Amino acid sequence: MSPDEALYEKVAKKILQETLHIKKGETLTIETWDNGLPFARRVMVEARRLGAIPVMILEDEWAYVEGVKVAPKDVLGSMGEHEHGLLGGSNAYVFIPGPPIGAYSPSLPRELVTESTKYNRSWYEAAEKARLRGARLPFGYVGNDYAKLYRKKPSEFVRHQLKAALADFPSISDRGKAIGEMMQDGDRATLRMGGAELEFTLKGEVEIEDGLVDEADVQGGYNMTFVPPGYASKQIDPTSASGTVVLSPSVTRLGLLIDAKLEFEGGRLSGWKSKASSKMLKELVEAVEPEKRSLSLITVGLNPLMKYENGQDRMVSGAIGVSGFGFSGILRSGSLSVAGRAVVQKGKLMPPPRH
Repeated sequence: MSPDEALYEKVAKKILQETLHIKKGETLTIETWDNGLPFARRVMVEARRLGAIPVMILEDEWAYVEGVKVAPKDVLGSMGEHEHGLLGGSNAYVFIPGPPIGAYSPSLPRELVTESTKYNRSWYEAAEKARLRGARLPFGYVGNDYAKLYRKKPSEFVRHQLKAALADFPSISDRGKAIGEMMQDGDRATLRMGGAELEFTLKGEVEIEDGLVDEADVQGGYNMTFVPPGYASKQIDPTSASGTVVLSPSVTRLGLLIDAKLEFEGGRLSGWKSKASSKMLKELVEAVEPEKRSLSLITVGLNPLMKYENGQDRMVSGAIGVSGFGFSGILRSGSLSVAGRAVVQKGKLMPPPRH
């Protein structure tokens, strides 16, 4: 068995047993694109080893791209009854997406990607109704064009993300829940990096991406998880941000944003600067209506095995992510405090408070 095949086997077993809790006799659907087929095959084998009943769906990249280009616009992105039936008949689901629907892909214009994937909401509603337990593997989003941003091969991203999937999920879950408890509605948060400071008020839902799908997740509608995990996120009062935030290199739909300084006043983005990516930053910001350029979400990375520049920077332990103003940005060495308590200090997670 090759090193890659051994890694596939470890991760496949972990997803089926730890993430999805597959039992003998349960039905499993594996949906993959061409790039995920080698791993999907291993999931198929390990599912049978457990006594599950799997079926595999292959989304061919060439056929998808060409089909989207020629499909009638009134049916593009529709979800068929046969797919509803498949979800209703599955206990669990493993999804490996393809590069054309990733954040950075020149295969299709973004408007066609948006149109062809507008079934997303109905898919998740159907999956929730079916009480489906699911795992999504984001290495599938990485294609040749994305990999070139970091001068790597797609296989390097796949290998790193699958190794990061071997992290201790219960520990990630515990740390995420502890951070979630620190982020209460009405708390004032402060974000610092590079001499800049941004303050905002927390308000809204907490989400913990821990790689586990248990009964509480299914009940709450969080029945699809990322593998590898993990992060904790909290919504922000969009009228509350004031100050400046300095971003580290961040992948956007237009490519790699090398640097950015964003200024907020009264909740809205009031100024933006970039030394190395000014044209890109201007285009990203101006694609959003001025009244919608506000901070709405913050994430804290939790995965100790994930490293930067491997396709999931927000999962890196101690990474801070901000979004809601037209794109998402990452702070690699930022500090975050909530109600005066340190959550992240210079890119390092702080120990949770003792009770």
